[in-house]
Amino acid sequence: MEKDLSNYRKSYEKGELLLENVPQNPIELFRNWFIEVDTHFNVDETNAMTISTIGLDGYPKSRVVLLKKYSHEGFIFYTNYNSEKGKAISDNPNVCLSFFWHTAERQIIIKGTAEKISENLSDGYFESRPRGSQLGAIASNQSDIVFDRNELESKLKALEDRYEGMPLERPKHWGGFIVKPVEIEFWQGRPNRLHDRIRYQLQKDYNWKIDRLSP
Repeated sequence: MEKDLSNYRKSYEKGELLLENVPQNPIELFRNWFIEVDTHFNVDETNAMTISTIGLDGYPKSRVVLLKKYSHEGFIFYTNYNSEKGKAISDNPNVCLSFFWHTAERQIIIKGTAEKISENLSDGYFESRPRGSQLGAIASNQSDIVFDRNELESKLKALEDRYEGMPLERPKHWGGFIVKPVEIEFWQGRPNRLHDRIRYQLQKDYNWKIDRLSP
């Protein structure tokens, strides 16, 4: 039986986002929001974000990844470069990131261009990962078809035995991407669906143009 969702309603009343109060640089606002949400709103994995790419088949696809670093230069996450998302980024580096923190009634949408980070930075992050995560990155041909889970478990066990007591090197097909933003929109839920939307657009002189958008 179909479930009627038309009466799923909520009044957003936890904050406001006023044009006169925002900083000139969106990364400062991102940092403020991230810290506030992480500290006060009991969000599990505040750094979880959706990345949307245009696939080799021409269709957009979205999936959740984890933000591992951000700066004025951009937003960094790690993945298998040979995965579906990695190949999509190689073919078309224009991507979209989005955060939705429902307990804070906030979302952030980031349009930008993705590029690989330097190998030494990827090496450094790989070395910081738990050994199980390192082995998993080596064992998994991400996005390839596998017969069953036992195939993955057997491959992982073989790697554990092979490299027991030995340091692990980052596989060359695994590393980081940085998404350099060209547009960032901040959304704060408000009553009566009159939500606050502030958009930053990067200009040719590398300053940011700031506009309020209609909800």
